[in-house]
Amino acid sequence: MQLRIIAIGRIKQGPEIRLIDEYRKRLRWPLSIQELEPKSLRGANSRMASEAALIRAALAKRKSGKQDIVALDEAGVAWSSRQFADKLAGWRDQAVAEVIFVIGGADGLDPDLLSSADIRLSLGAMTWPHALARVLLVEQIYRAQQIILGHPYHRD
Repeated sequence: MQLRIIAIGRIKQGPEIRLIDEYRKRLRWPLSIQELEPKSLRGANSRMASEAALIRAALAKRKSGKQDIVALDEAGVAWSSRQFADKLAGWRDQAVAEVIFVIGGADGLDPDLLSSADIRLSLGAMTWPHALARVLLVEQIYRAQQIILGHPYHRD
């Protein structure tokens, strides 16, 4: 199973990049991160439409086999770390070729794009800067891996 994160905006060099790189090194699943930079547009609807077009183009470059798309959305389901691990193990066991996590821009994801996702996932009720949302997501993927392996990294 391969994992991919498609995210609007680039993270500049700094502690977030170092944290993401550290967790990626520890992962057994291949994880790629695609950062997309839309044109600067005025108005939330115009920005979301522009971002959605870039995301759809990136999604069109899928691997062969079954893929699941997980849209990060504040109104999505808020799983525990164990529930997230169970979902990743399920994807693995069902031979899902690729799980794609999508992170929108400051205005969130386009409603049509959200409705086409297989799952809408929330990282909690708080709002996180996009760079930290990526760090949290990659850390939770690593934590899920450790839960699946029975490693004591995670305690219930």
